[in-house]
Amino acid sequence: MSVLLIGGMDRLKSHYLKEASQRGINLKLFTKPCKEVTRKIGKVDAIVVFTNKVSHSIRDDVINFARAKGIPFFMCHSCGLCTLRKYFDDLKKLNQKGGLA
Repeated sequence: MSVLLIGGMDRLKSHYLKEASQRGINLKLFTKPCKEVTRKIGKVDAIVVFTNKVSHSIRDDVINFARAKGIPFFMCHSCGLCTLRKYFDDLKKLNQKGGLA
């Protein structure tokens, strides 16, 4: 499974990647603001947005992209490791129910 994380803290980047790896998830990260983020997304199975670390316009672009492509997305204000674990668990449950390709 491939998951895109937008937002988060640079100092937690290695922890985000380690947690994803332990769960068999290929994690793509955008922790710093970047223009035209939707052009750089590529193929992902789900998107997690930590809203306290991204602008409103980037958040809106990502939501519109996800809805247009039918990609499940999760948004949360918190950007901690425990929050990411929760979303990984939610994705696992969704995948088991057949909600992810």
